[in-house]
Amino acid sequence: MCGIVGYIGKRDAYPILINGLKRLEYRGYDSAGVALTINGHIDIQKQVGKIAALEELVEGKPMQGTVGIAHTRWATHGEPNQRNAHPHTDSNGDIVLVHNGIVENYDALRTMLAEKGHVFRTETDTETIAHLIEEIHKTELNFEEAFRAALQELEGTYGLALITSHDPGKLFVARKGSPLVIGIGENEYFVASDASAIIAHTRDVVYLEDGEIAIISLESGHVTKTIMNEVIEKKIERITYDLERIEKAGYSHFMLKEIYEQPRTVADCMRGRLLPEEGLTHLGGLTPIKDKVIRAPKIIITACGTSYHAGLIGEYMIEEYCRLPVEVEYASEFRYRDPIIENDHLVIAISQSGETADTLAAVREAKRKGATVMGLVNVVGSTIARETPGGTYIHAGPEIGVASTKAFTSQVTALALLTVMIARSKTMSAEMGRRIVQELKILPQKVEEALKCDAQVQQVAREFKDNTNFLYLGRGYNYPVALEGALKLKEISYIHAEGYPAAEMKHGPIALIDKDMPVVFIATRDSTYEKIISNIEEVRARKGRVIAVVSEGDEKLKDMVEFTIPIPTTFNFLQPILSIIPLQLLAYHMAVLRGCNVDQPRNLAKSVTVE
Repeated sequence: MCGIVGYIGKRDAYPILINGLKRLEYRGYDSAGVALTINGHIDIQKQVGKIAALEELVEGKPMQGTVGIAHTRWATHGEPNQRNAHPHTDSNGDIVLVHNGIVENYDALRTMLAEKGHVFRTETDTETIAHLIEEIHKTELNFEEAFRAALQELEGTYGLALITSHDPGKLFVARKGSPLVIGIGENEYFVASDASAIIAHTRDVVYLEDGEIAIISLESGHVTKTIMNEVIEKKIERITYDLERIEKAGYSHFMLKEIYEQPRTVADCMRGRLLPEEGLTHLGGLTPIKDKVIRAPKIIITACGTSYHAGLIGEYMIEEYCRLPVEVEYASEFRYRDPIIENDHLVIAISQSGETADTLAAVREAKRKGATVMGLVNVVGSTIARETPGGTYIHAGPEIGVASTKAFTSQVTALALLTVMIARSKTMSAEMGRRIVQELKILPQKVEEALKCDAQVQQVAREFKDNTNFLYLGRGYNYPVALEGALKLKEISYIHAEGYPAAEMKHGPIALIDKDMPVVFIATRDSTYEKIISNIEEVRARKGRVIAVVSEGDEKLKDMVEFTIPIPTTFNFLQPILSIIPLQLLAYHMAVLRGCNVDQPRNLAKSVTVE
């Protein structure tokens, strides 16, 4: 959650900071603020609302400093208002910082500091950090030592960027559980919580690890240490994606652009990983742990939100084709219930950002218990990617829309590749492997075909935009699709929606069905097709309004339901990659028609880096 940008160099910092914030606004948009060192004085401007409101506030004011920090907020402690917006300061405004994360012991620290005479002006946990550094600095002449000592007192998570009049030519940053990257330019340095904020200026970056700090100045460059003052030599890495991939490219919203990118992103996920003649898949990132992956007698998949739904599809795939027991766990519950994990088990952690706090905690718990852990992530160099001994990048490219779309289909694609890899080492024949790989090769074209349903989906959206409830039903592989479709609608259109296995409708949800209840069935032709027709009849008998995602050429359902949305067919286990397309489009068009902010839905942020 939240976005951090920092700059130190010879250029005016303000334009760099504000443009960086705009690229991070998907991480939080409750309020925004900026602080600049100007002639030895730190000037702070902050405003409730989006970054445009901050720009309006700053317009006409002198903002010519060459050292500064900025922040866009997703509120945790304290309601979204101007007072609680970052940056925050100590008592005298000499220490100014921005913070991502949660200080879990802030209440105890705040009480201790108040007893020493500190007066707090906000409701945030972040302000406590500034006052704590101030208090320690009273007895530590060296500011860096006070900074490190304060960090040792903090419990919880933080990504910090700080400037101070005590040491005005430096930028201090620290990380524990909340990502930070340092960009290296020509006689200038950038700091951000996401590399997308600085890619316009440099591709050379250093990723901070947990427990590391960096002191950045033009004189000394960037010096990275542990909080115990041990100097660390950091490897400079290079960002490979292009700036164009994080622009809207003429689309009205990032979400729509990302929906339409899916033919390419599904192909990108498979590029170089298919061996058609052998009927095999190759996942190079798993090489260090491949034997353990193949031999694992049990697999546990852990994830949150959309990634959890992808994991459910992965469970169905692996159990059907690999004949292995699979559990799918919410990462937020995983480490708190003392899960049964053996040394030979495989744990797959799925996260678009690779920074999801709950999923990262699950990774660490699984490693502590001795399991083999692999990451399935999108963001190269992310924490989960670095902390797992092997894994697979989904190569979906930057996903800016808060509601995940292309990452979901790429996650399912990567899980399909993993399934084939494991299954071919067990009982899957070479002939079956070749059939599946050939189908995978043409899958991007089928995604392209599925996107042609957009006009029909818009018609459905116009018909139901004023409804306040939806029910999504599917069976087999399409049950997780129903969950994901309902989630998309909730996330961006604020319509209450529930996903269920279609057969479970009779065990409660059927009580809700009447003439005002739209019911979306994912009813493609598979082994459960006749059963789902029976479920549709049950809804029709109660005057529910039925929208069905169907296989191309299905004339039977066309005559039974109010709206049909045809899509191409494929192997059952790949069908979710196509079935989700109309549901993503439906959520998008419903949100647009209802006047919702599609890319920045209320109360949500892209990367959940706090518990």
